[in-house]
Amino acid sequence: MKFRSVGPVSGVVVVLASVMVHAASPQSMEKGTPMQQNTIASPWQAVRNDGAAESDAMFKNYRFRDGEILPEVRIHYATLGTPHRNDSGQIDNAVLVVHWTGSDGNALLSKNYKDALFAPGKPLDVSRYFLIFPDNVGHGLSSKPSDGLRVRFPKYGYGDMVDLQYRLLTQQLGIKHLRAILGMSMGGMNAWQWAESHPDFMDGIMPVVSMPIPVSGRNLLWRRIVINSIQSDPEYKAGDYSSPPAGWIKIFPLMRMMLDGVPHLQVIVPDQAGADGFIADAEKQAMPTDANDILYSLRSSSDYNPEAELHSIKTIVYALNFSDDEFNPAELQNMDGLIAKVPRGRFYLQAGSEQSFGHLTMAHPELWANHVAEFMQSLGPEK
Repeated sequence: MKFRSVGPVSGVVVVLASVMVHAASPQSMEKGTPMQQNTIASPWQAVRNDGAAESDAMFKNYRFRDGEILPEVRIHYATLGTPHRNDSGQIDNAVLVVHWTGSDGNALLSKNYKDALFAPGKPLDVSRYFLIFPDNVGHGLSSKPSDGLRVRFPKYGYGDMVDLQYRLLTQQLGIKHLRAILGMSMGGMNAWQWAESHPDFMDGIMPVVSMPIPVSGRNLLWRRIVINSIQSDPEYKAGDYSSPPAGWIKIFPLMRMMLDGVPHLQVIVPDQAGADGFIADAEKQAMPTDANDILYSLRSSSDYNPEAELHSIKTIVYALNFSDDEFNPAELQNMDGLIAKVPRGRFYLQAGSEQSFGHLTMAHPELWANHVAEFMQSLGPEK
């Protein structure tokens, strides 16, 4: 059960407007509408969302995979919906939803996520599912370098993230099985890891804008460029800075450009004034983000390498990428071969356009909610 579908870039607006059950309306996708004008939205949402229940899980003397021990690790999380218990008393409607690098679970509680995915009748309708949104270690309100340890904080990896997610579900929430995992970018990579490390724990995973290969090529280069820019700045002071290092503020516009799609940028940056505005807005977005926190999050992908064990994945996999994503370039044409190794794997490449946002299309689920609906339907009847 494998397929790959690539629509023509010039026709994607028509497809999205007419076929996507949960997509934006054609009017919302026209140039000049609020969605189109919101072109330089931050990939990191700082304002906490009041619509979800929030709590903390505390894990004593946690040993990271590199051997370092933190006396206490805090994993913050939010939930939407109500747990449903089967005849055995086990929660059977839980879905783990995992955020991208440098963000937190709150970014997935934005209005467009709620309207496209969590509202009544939508693919992850909270009247049917119990949704869990963790802040990964190093992110959000979970334990992170900027809490005080700075560069003395343990060097965590993606393996630690998945381990702490597992502990959150099993030890804090008493969940023994997930209906699904939906992960975006880093969260998608976490989903690939889940499928290999806990093969029977979920009915299916949906990794969005990620690939099951080590971080390499363009995806590795931009990380190294950002890391080097921060660390080489004298204002960084070996991690003991008192104000945001200029190396981070000045490099972020390049990182923000990489997040977006080429066709979209061609529209929103038509001239020098547009470029200057983009750069100024991006620098403002970078200001609240702690440089040590972003350094740690960018380094944490170094242990990611699920490729060798793809054949061992038992669960349903529905991988979704976007053709205008510069971090996971469609030009590599490697996902067909990779997904062929997954016994129950499916891959869909959605075409980009002037109305999509490259890698950052992950923050606009109204553009791909129909795929979430198809993924959830592929899991079969709820038990």
